[in-house]
Amino acid sequence: MTRPDDPSRRRFLGRSLLAGSALLLGGCERVTRSDAMQTLFDASGALTQKAHRLLASQESMAREYPPEDIAPEFRANGTTDPTSADYRRLAANAFNDWQLRVDGLVEHAGRFSLAALRDMPARTQITRHDCVEGWSCIGQWTGVPLGDLLDRVGVRDTARFVVFHCADHRYGGGDPYYESLDLREAYHPQTLLAYDLNGATLPIANGAPLRLRAERQLGYKMAKYVMRLELVESFDHIGRGRGGFWEDRGYNWWAGI
Repeated sequence: MTRPDDPSRRRFLGRSLLAGSALLLGGCERVTRSDAMQTLFDASGALTQKAHRLLASQESMAREYPPEDIAPEFRANGTTDPTSADYRRLAANAFNDWQLRVDGLVEHAGRFSLAALRDMPARTQITRHDCVEGWSCIGQWTGVPLGDLLDRVGVRDTARFVVFHCADHRYGGGDPYYESLDLREAYHPQTLLAYDLNGATLPIANGAPLRLRAERQLGYKMAKYVMRLELVESFDHIGRGRGGFWEDRGYNWWAGI
């Protein structure tokens, strides 16, 4: 008998519900932005989130794998080399001058160098990345648990979401990439700000110097090239107000698996 919190059951339900949205989208930039279609996407996302959280506890963990399952090369997709002058300058100096900015609804806004993040307690996990395009890849990630960093800056009671502002612009467009998580997912023990992949420094193609790993979410939530964390109560002032680059173009904000 399948238990209510069985991981395979959660994955099946989540993927089944997300599949409808993916089929309707048909392509990342070919979404029909009519009010009727957007209402349908919103309803699908709300149903997926409610079903997932009905079946999964707050502490449920994504599956972790043994070292022999690690892919020889972790697949890179989307932007693989941001073109902005600021990013190229930072990369040319091995990100020694890079700093993560943390602000918004926090008690102590601050900046953290890569060295400072590496000095914090780290977590290593071997997990599977599931892309909405239909492929998966297993890799080993090491980084700072996001919840530990949030505790350092002090999250205000009015904050509901963490927004990840990134250095890349998809397909050369003018809109910078961004993503978001609610605080429940941000504080999950497998949600990391990762700086290492497969025992080595995170490559640029995979998001250097820092990328998000939220292991209970689909791949488009895992923002690369993270430059800033902003704690917010709503998304009204960011992008098109839907909580992420692809969400602004019709994807569901909730991508739990």
